[in-house]
Amino acid sequence: MSGIRTNAAAELLGVSPNTLRSWERRFGYPKPRRTSGGHRQYDLTELEALRRALLETHNISSAIEVARQRGEGPTSAARLVEAFDRFDDTLADRVMEESLAVRSVERSVEDLMLPALESVRDREGREAEYELACRWATGWLHAARRVVPAATRPEGILLFDSSNRLDLESLHVQSLELGLRRAGFRVLLLSMSLAQERLSRAMRALDPAALVVCGTGATLDVVGRLVYAVRHTGSNARVYEYREAMPVAGSHAIPSLGATPIEAINNMKAVADGRRLDGASDLPEELTAAAGLRTTA
Repeated sequence: MSGIRTNAAAELLGVSPNTLRSWERRFGYPKPRRTSGGHRQYDLTELEALRRALLETHNISSAIEVARQRGEGPTSAARLVEAFDRFDDTLADRVMEESLAVRSVERSVEDLMLPALESVRDREGREAEYELACRWATGWLHAARRVVPAATRPEGILLFDSSNRLDLESLHVQSLELGLRRAGFRVLLLSMSLAQERLSRAMRALDPAALVVCGTGATLDVVGRLVYAVRHTGSNARVYEYREAMPVAGSHAIPSLGATPIEAINNMKAVADGRRLDGASDLPEELTAAAGLRTTA
């Protein structure tokens, strides 16, 4: 375990050694261990957690409470936000590496990356930080996807993405793609704006068992036409939506895989293993009408 002596620890926190020792007596934190010679040696993880908490709270008792909470578990989304605000992609990489030491890839994405991106979105005057965060996250997800082993399941999953190329929703879709690949599925992610006549070769190559509508830009007409193009190839793939992407509600709604990557991955595995999702049905009437399809009695 890394540790430093009292003077260096106090300098890191921007206080005097006497102040640091007084915090130890009063709050029991940061709590040093003793060397064989009786000298205090402070844990760098505790000191860094306290330093960040002090910057956020400007109050020692509150900062210690926050630091203790963070120190009890894996690295937090707040550290990733700090990396974005410093425009430090190397620090962002390190935070994710620390998370991967105690979390799965899926949990690191869902519990760390996506919450951090959510917290930096829509901040007044911080558009550059948000763009950096999205670009970094896109690169990280692509790099993780490249090292996924070959598919172990026969099912193919076609994701139709209607989100913008650089926003939080597109990163939710990329996270789903990564998770499905890691779960062993064959996955193809295509833009919903793709011309319908360009789908036939992709459909023959993938032969999908499921189509998943993703993103926030879907319209009933566009989805209907895409489904018609898919059906025109002879595919009987079932249609699902992710994160309320499909503009059909009520009793005829397309079944949802869920609102988070892990939930969606687990539901897709359940479907592939022969279990229907709650509320699963044939294509809704609104969609078949938009696609120009006809149901049989």
